Amino acid sequence: MSLYRNAVWSLKGLREYTRSGYDAAAKHFQPGELEVSVAGRCFLVTGANSGIGKAAALELARRGGTVHLVCRNPERAEAARAEIIQQTQNQNVHVHILDMSSPRQVWDFARGFSQSHSVDVLVNNAGCMVNQRQLTEDGLEKNFATNTLGTYILTAALIPALKKSSDPRVITVSSGGMLVQKLNVDDLQFEKGTFDGTMSYAQNKRQQVVLTEQWAKQHKEIHFSCMHPGWADTPAVQSSMPDFHAKMKTRLRTEAQGADTVVWLSVSSRSRDQPSGLFFQGINKLDTHIASNTQNHTMSTFLFMLTLSCKNKKLLFINLSTYSLNLNMNKYFMYHWLYIQTVTD
Repeated sequence: MSLYRNAVWSLKGLREYTRSGYDAAAKHFQPGELEVSVAGRCFLVTGANSGIGKAAALELARRGGTVHLVCRNPERAEAARAEIIQQTQNQNVHVHILDMSSPRQVWDFARGFSQSHSVDVLVNNAGCMVNQRQLTEDGLEKNFATNTLGTYILTAALIPALKKSSDPRVITVSSGGMLVQKLNVDDLQFEKGTFDGTMSYAQNKRQQVVLTEQWAKQHKEIHFSCMHPGWADTPAVQSSMPDFHAKMKTRLRTEAQGADTVVWLSVSSRSRDQPSGLFFQGINKLDTHIASNTQNHTMSTFLFMLTLSCKNKKLLFINLSTYSLNLNMNKYFMYHWLYIQTVTD
């Protein structure tokens, strides 16, 4: 990240991402838009036992929705469920235990869920930011496995079920940190150089934005969007960014303030009328770059999507970090295209 981009982003954050930024933006919300009943609609929220995910799930349950909490920790998940039911008197709140960093677990969960439940809205909120490079049991860098690959697999596997809904939506919780990140397909799992958890997380969030844009192009029946919740006071921020949290604590948004755009994108008719594939802060759609040198190259986008490709329900993982973008691209494409064609039922 260049010093210029860092300075611009920091100033933008202080002005827009804090609690005062929320108060300014909230003036443009139309309260009636959120005063709706979503009874009969099914919402699946990942990372829902705390923070923004829990706050969003609470508001969706308050409006009568059937809410499925997808969480990693059973005790915290059950505690969140009990609290949501107690506050909303909505008994249609259910818990599912899932490790989003495990590709096979995510795939199996999505297939099983699709067979036994309908789904109208998927909220991709689960996130991970470890500051020391860690590998999962599958040998994947943990941030990438959770934030990017887990999100990709869950969404891709639920698309057939979503298409059965009369109003299907997918909302992905991204981050403003991605605004100063350029998609880097040459080192998706941060194997080169010194590992930086904050940079890894920001790169993952850029990847989520790219996924949202590409899904919107591929699946016209579903409304996709991603959003930046601002700087919110959540357990994840406290544990992953303790210095930032201590310095900014009095200026951070509440969890509910961070979740309000998720709720708006999930339930309002006005958000559904927006074009699919956009990035939101509050109710405003934003450019996904604050500098021209972070623009995605078409080739990079293609390679990234190719890496995450899924063919006939068989997962295909290609670690592009072992390749160089300076290779002969014709041979590169041919090799991977032939590889993909061999993956069949």
